[in-house]
This record gives sequence, C-alpha cells and structure tokens, in this order.
Amino acid sequence: MVRVGVVAASGYIGGELLRLLIQHPNVDLTIATSRKYAGEFIFRVHPNLRNVTELKFSQYDLSKLTESSDVVFTALPHGESIKYVPQLADAGLKIIDLSADFRLKDPSKYQEWYKFDHPSPDLLDKFVYAIPEINRDALKGAHYASSPGCMAITSILALAPLLKQSSMGVDSDHIVVDAKIGSSGAGGKPSLSTHFSERYNVVRPYKPAGHRHSAEIEQVLSEIAGTPVKISMSAHAVNMVRGILSTCHVFTRTQPEPLEIWKAYRAMYAGSYFIRLVRDKSGPFRLPDPKIVIGSNFCDVGFELESRTGRIVALGATDNLIKGAAGNAVQVMNLMLGLDEKVGLEYAPLHPV
Repeated sequence: MVRVGVVAASGYIGGELLRLLIQHPNVDLTIATSRKYAGEFIFRVHPNLRNVTELKFSQYDLSKLTESSDVVFTALPHGESIKYVPQLADAGLKIIDLSADFRLKDPSKYQEWYKFDHPSPDLLDKFVYAIPEINRDALKGAHYASSPGCMAITSILALAPLLKQSSMGVDSDHIVVDAKIGSSGAGGKPSLSTHFSERYNVVRPYKPAGHRHSAEIEQVLSEIAGTPVKISMSAHAVNMVRGILSTCHVFTRTQPEPLEIWKAYRAMYAGSYFIRLVRDKSGPFRLPDPKIVIGSNFCDVGFELESRTGRIVALGATDNLIKGAAGNAVQVMNLMLGLDEKVGLEYAPLHPV
C-alpha cells in the first residue's frame, strides 16, 4: 500500500481526490489538510463521504506529511501551491500538483499569463506536464507531476491527433478553442457571479479572449506538431454543474478525408482506455457530450469535417472534476508508482444526470 496525503482537500477537486483515493485498492489515505476545517470530519464538508471515511481534516504540518505519506497531492489555488511544493520536494515526497504553478516550462510565461514572477524556476523542468495519453512514458517512475487545467486537457486531447499528423496540413497559426464549462469549475467559494440566481440558466462568455489555459495548450501542441502553435480561446460558463465541452476549429491547407482523420485519432489513442472516439450516425449522442462522461475519467473525442471551408471541428468532452482534475491526477499517480493506470478509476459514467 502506498501512503497518500492531500493538501487543501476541502474544495471540489480535493473532495473528488479523497473519494477516488479512499476507494483505491493500493492506497492508504493517511492525511487530508484544510486550514478552515482542521479538526472536522471530512464528511461534514464532503457529505457524500459519510460512512465512507472517519478521517478528519488536519492543519498543514510538513513533518506529519513527511512521516505519514509517500505521495502528496496538492490541490491549492494558483500562486499558493508554489509556497508549499519546494518544501515538500526537499522532504523527498512524490508530488502531484493540481495548480498551474508548475505547468509552464518557460518561467517568463508566468508573468505573462498569471501576473507573478515564478519564485522557483529551477523546479519547472523537474515537473512532468501530465497527460498520460500524450506522455505516458515520461510519467512512469517520475517524481514530480503537474496535472493540466481542465479546459486545457479537454482541448489538447481533442486536437493532438490533428497536429501530430503532418499530412493534415493544419494551419497552426489559426486554431480556435471554444470551451463551455459547468459551475463546479469555478470552485466552491461563492461570488456574485456564481451564486444560484446569477449562475442558473446562463451561457455566459466570461473570458472570450486571452484565457490562461491557452499557454498550456500551445506548449503541448507545439511540441507535438514540431512547430509553434497559436491558440485563440474563448471560455463560457453554462448551465450545468459538472462537465466541459471544447469545440475546436482547425483549418487545413489540404483536403483530408474523414477516414484519414479517423485513422489519426485511432493511431494516437490506441491502447488509451480513457479515450473514447465518438462519431455515430444515429441517436442523440452522435458526438462528444459532457452529459455522458459525468462521474468518470473518460474523455470523449470526435470530429466533423467541413470540406467547403477546409475546417475540421474537433470536439472533446470531460467531467472537469475527474478527467479534468482529480481522476487524471490519480491516473498519473498510478503511472508514477508502476501500477496499471486504470486502477481505482474504472467507473462507468453516470446516466442520466
């Protein structure tokens, strides 16, 4: 059994991490920290875990984490994780960070996208940007991993096969990502824009240009394509609790056939259990839809081709709290520890929701 701790476990992502780790057959969840709820039973904050665990939240204590854990998940906000991760690294712990603080390899990008100077640039190269379906081998035996942003991973998985296959002739300077996300993506702390009266029934463009997940998408896709890639991203808040749909518009200089595009997806994701290629001819769910991945670690991908304009519409759908965060992080842990990457994650999606 591997001993696991979760730092900042009281939020939505922290709650999903706890739920998945408690049920993981190879994990002993030893500690879950929260400044606000230290001393409280976990189920008082995450009521779905009543009768599942009797563990209480603890204050953050480096010595206790070091003594009781082999692996630590950090679910802190952006800009906060960097205050804790260096000391966890010095203590010799394996770390899976779910903030943005170690996702970008170029330290100057943090000032550009997150408006702070990275205080530990030496650590950036030590963290593996963690999408198992993209860089599975790099994660095997890794010591530090940075789990992607939820809209970033959904968009990358939808787009990667098109960028990898050079014969597609993708215009890498003009790729548009239109992402729609449920309210849980805003976290558990309420605000004027997230309380029920203002959040219900919306399709709200909250970041129509310059979304910071663009930096992650460009970083990964540029490496896959072997040439710089530019992403124009828009994000919308929509009327659902969980889920992301990324609708990505790619323009090609060639005229690929649907079978060629299909083969590109199949080739890239062969052996990737959590990727489902969805492109059916009948029924209500002919293309990826967040409704049919909720509660699971699946990412559904699909596409349509508009030959008249040379446009490929690539689609990705995930549960933002699972494949977009906690589930992907557990999948990463499995690879880091030499386990089957599916262990503890083989849950079918919920339907209906």
